[in-house]
Amino acid sequence: MRLGGPIFKEGLDAEAWTQEVVAQGYRAAVCPVPLDADDSTIRAFAQAAANADIVIAEVGGWSNPLSGDPQTSAKALATCKAALVLAEKIGAPCAVNIAGSLGAKWDGPDERDLTEKTFDLIVQSVREIIDSVRPTRTCYTLETMPWMYPDSPDSYLRLIKAIDRKAFGVHFDPVNLICSPQRYFDNGALIREFIAQLGPHIRCCHAKDILLGTTLTVHLDEVRPGMGALDYRTFLREVNRLDRNTPILLEHLPSAEEYRLAAKHVRGVAQEEGIQL
Repeated sequence: MRLGGPIFKEGLDAEAWTQEVVAQGYRAAVCPVPLDADDSTIRAFAQAAANADIVIAEVGGWSNPLSGDPQTSAKALATCKAALVLAEKIGAPCAVNIAGSLGAKWDGPDERDLTEKTFDLIVQSVREIIDSVRPTRTCYTLETMPWMYPDSPDSYLRLIKAIDRKAFGVHFDPVNLICSPQRYFDNGALIREFIAQLGPHIRCCHAKDILLGTTLTVHLDEVRPGMGALDYRTFLREVNRLDRNTPILLEHLPSAEEYRLAAKHVRGVAQEEGIQL
């Protein structure tokens, strides 16, 4: 398992970027080049990462392939394909996006998103992305979400079977699966169930935390690792059973100092469990 996170300095060349990643104590990182990077730049960063023993963990294709607007949907599919091409070229274990939404907000809830019709649309869009690129060493993945598929271990496994492509993998964000008090208070069991069902398919993980509020009805807020109730001992132990190079990426924090504190917490739990990050 390899801990990683974003680098706040921009405009770095390949060598300076690797030095910054190492300085943060990371052994994994988000893809440092844009989707339209030229091949020489991609090769330079791939080689620098390999030389420094850094895994470029994921290439984001963040967009809405399920948009009801044809132009938006077409642009999103092109973005996802470009992300998968870049992941293949730079040696990242996955390209990642969410499934998308039929609603007005690309990553927001809509009553139509957890339906059989939308499930079928997801299958079609993912097949199109994978079949267009035909990667041989990376995977296209969907980040788990609280209000769109895949929203559970069962729905992710069902998607794997329905999509039926070797290049479709799993992206595990346990916080995004916690959408009720029941899952919140028993999230260790949810993590174990997810790894048990999908472990061999997991290509990358996100590391966050979640806190249940005390006002009615239900308020769940994403917080810095260590400030919420995610069972990090179980999370790290279970992910540690996977491929030793599986990345686990910190995300969604506002500053370098917040990332430092988040990494400190995760490393502390890992050390207590005898796990190398």
